[in-house]
Amino acid sequence: MKGLLVAGTTSDAGKSLVTAGICRWFARQGVRVAPFKAQNMSNNSMVCGDGSEIGRAQWVQARAAGVEPEAAMNPVLLKPGSDRRSHVIAMGKPFGVLDAGEYATGRAGLAEIAFGALEGLSSRFDVVVCEGAGSPAEINLRSGDYVNMGLARRFELPVVVVGDIDRGGVMASMFGTLALLGKEDQALLAGWIVNKFRGDAGLLQPGLDSLERLTGRPVLGVLPWLNDVWIDSEDALAAAGWRGQAAGGALRIAVVRFPRASNATDVDALAAEPGVTVELTADPDVVAASDIVVLPGSRATVDDLRWLRERGLADAVAKRAAAGRPVLGICGGYQMLAATIDDELESGAGRVDGLALLPTHVEFAAEKVLGRPSGTWRGQRVDAYEIHHGTALPTEPAESFLDGWRSGSVWGTMWHGAFENDGFRRSWLAEVVPGWSPAPGAPSFTSLRESMLDRLADAVAEHLDTSTLRGLVEAGAPAGLPFVPPGVLA
Repeated sequence: MKGLLVAGTTSDAGKSLVTAGICRWFARQGVRVAPFKAQNMSNNSMVCGDGSEIGRAQWVQARAAGVEPEAAMNPVLLKPGSDRRSHVIAMGKPFGVLDAGEYATGRAGLAEIAFGALEGLSSRFDVVVCEGAGSPAEINLRSGDYVNMGLARRFELPVVVVGDIDRGGVMASMFGTLALLGKEDQALLAGWIVNKFRGDAGLLQPGLDSLERLTGRPVLGVLPWLNDVWIDSEDALAAAGWRGQAAGGALRIAVVRFPRASNATDVDALAAEPGVTVELTADPDVVAASDIVVLPGSRATVDDLRWLRERGLADAVAKRAAAGRPVLGICGGYQMLAATIDDELESGAGRVDGLALLPTHVEFAAEKVLGRPSGTWRGQRVDAYEIHHGTALPTEPAESFLDGWRSGSVWGTMWHGAFENDGFRRSWLAEVVPGWSPAPGAPSFTSLRESMLDRLADAVAEHLDTSTLRGLVEAGAPAGLPFVPPGVLA
């Protein structure tokens, strides 16, 4: 198998974007490449063309590779519904529920699903670039690991470790990662990538030289901080990138930061619009002051609705609606706008009162709706995707809006990704905020995403030792890499 595992010293070290950049770089070389992540834990997901559900990061990595996204690229997706419970998606379809205490015993079956998916991909693609999860040196999880070194050992994949220098302590994190691995795992860790560097690279060189000497592994390069590459985050509402990008806009959008937010990437396209500022918030005053308020998706609609009330945010939203000021609900956020919600499935709460801002009733069903719907609004084409158990049913006549409804200044839809349609996004903004108009010559969202992926590939080509990287993919980790004690993980 020709492949590579991109691991990280921590979560959010940049593994997803580095993997996307490497995929785009290989694709530019004429290599048929596919991304892969054995197990993803994220509430940001996407529906593929065949109706399967995968993590959003793997979907965008497939776009970077220039191939059609498919379930095998993320065979196991865990969607947290609480701190101790996750809904399991296997090969793109609902697979069950996994409690925290069951994780250790439940991994063996999931591992075989993941291994089979990678074998299938490798038979159809020249190279598979795998992304790890968290850190490969998580001592408590190593015995049943199939995402990091367990995957690498199974398929003899060379491993490169990405470290986020912006957090500080990157040299210690890299050395410590290696030193915690057992001998067999260490034999596959073949190099380091420093990520998110800003400043004079010359000041960093003595540290890199020491790291290479102490570990016996080369630093394959130092990737710069890419300030305007921020789309399709794997983590729900990890939006520091676009928050800075949009600063100073004249139109202010507040996005409520639910504890269990899902598919928060819906607001990426709004944040990318010139002249628009998007702010994540749990502050009722920010909700009251903004031009538009968005209630995004949620993996725990009833629980997040309770949180909305406890924080005083529900009252702020209701006051906006009463004053005729725009409120938008998407999927779970749309469900909260209903008069009543009947949920024996997700929360087990039964019938509860919603915000009663739309004339709808929501019912949760065991069968998940996965789809790629399309339609029009005000003559603008809209292509979207949907992922939900709850369905909103009208209780009285109202104006239709995509697959949902509008009542006065309150709008709701189950459709994710609708705002990535440029004509629709700009027409809707102009209607709900009179006087707003798009900036002349503003780029399309699709072209913006492509330019970001190209910037990642450009950074890989310019700042990484791509010759060594390609050699690792072709021949695997070199023999004789030194063992660094103590090697806690056997």
